Amino acid sequence: MVQRRTFLKNTSLAGLALALAPIANAFAAHPPAAKKKVLIRSGWQTVNIGDIGHTFGLLQIMQDFLPEVEPVLWIKSYDRGVEELLRSTYPKLQIVKSPVDEVSAELQTAFDECAVMVHSSGPFVTANKELKTWCDKTRKPFGIYGVSLDEVTAELMELLDKASFFYCRDTESLRYFKTLGCKCPVQDFAPDSTFGIKLYNDAKANAYLEKVGLKKGEFICVIPRMRYTPYWQMVNRAPNEGDKEKQAIADAYEKRDGEKMRQVIIDWVKATGKQVLICPEVTYQVEFSKMNLYDPLPADIKKNCVWRDSFWMPDEATSVYKQARAMVCCEPHSLIMAVANNIPSIHVKQATDTRKGQMWIDIGLGDWYFRMDETPASQISRQLLQIHNNYDAALKTVNKAREYVIFLQKKTIQSVKSAAKG
Repeated sequence: MVQRRTFLKNTSLAGLALALAPIANAFAAHPPAAKKKVLIRSGWQTVNIGDIGHTFGLLQIMQDFLPEVEPVLWIKSYDRGVEELLRSTYPKLQIVKSPVDEVSAELQTAFDECAVMVHSSGPFVTANKELKTWCDKTRKPFGIYGVSLDEVTAELMELLDKASFFYCRDTESLRYFKTLGCKCPVQDFAPDSTFGIKLYNDAKANAYLEKVGLKKGEFICVIPRMRYTPYWQMVNRAPNEGDKEKQAIADAYEKRDGEKMRQVIIDWVKATGKQVLICPEVTYQVEFSKMNLYDPLPADIKKNCVWRDSFWMPDEATSVYKQARAMVCCEPHSLIMAVANNIPSIHVKQATDTRKGQMWIDIGLGDWYFRMDETPASQISRQLLQIHNNYDAALKTVNKAREYVIFLQKKTIQSVKSAAKG
């Protein structure tokens, strides 16, 4: 320290500049390498906080474990305040809005600058057309990060043979994919990218909880689901024959599923005297949950229940979920947001949902996974109360699962880095 002070005291500014000149010249001659850019295709829709969560989760995973690359987001849907939320959360993020059937100048620039394209999590390979466009126009590598699969067409297989990596978000999908003989060199399991989400609005959530009289740790969240999401209603179009068939199935099971989820609510309130927040993951579930869960409840139970009367963004939802005691849900993405914040969560899977529910078993939460048609309400309630009565043990279970997911994120996202190197 004395030597450093003496040096600074005895060295003029001109002399100091002269001494540092070789370092400055070397830096100028060899500046730090620019970050590799990665094009992410995501944002499938905004009527579902899970689909919004895919995007924020993957961006966060890359920020946490791949800071040496720069993401460029090619987003499909960005209404309902999603674009504003993205820009406030990631102010330096480059967002491309070009439709897939039009390679605009903006998209072409992204194609030129990005070294690899990544398909974000989803129910299947939803962006096969986008991937093919990228592949045909750039001949650069691409990969899929965290999707479920039910079937793969010959056309899609031809595309996937060229992929650098393919990560299924559940092992059922992975087992199926590995039977297809795909030439993709990396075929493995990576949980849904929504697990990476670190998106909060504590002020808004706290104001809401205070308004409706819910206290931290004193309530559970419950989210129902139709057997098939009525997308045709949500976009205001006439139903086609396939929509009508699915709606008939949904109608046939609606009462039965509602009774089962209501019974879990009743059992919880009777056993604990604590509260319940009935809330949505998808826009249609606001009214659906009122009609099927809240309204039919007995008066002595209903007084302990709150019905969320509006849709919300994932930042407010996550800030509410992390204050719950536990969650019981037919939709997996709210469960994912809760588990990412160490909240014990029970998944009640309907038979018509995709293979994604297998994730609960894959990450070590199999005891909290129930099939709607095969499980009586009493069994679900018993597990919920076991979580409540042995809460420290439940927290250890969910934390172990969360740590395993983080380990997988850190490991699997490196495939993006490898592909970017070419």
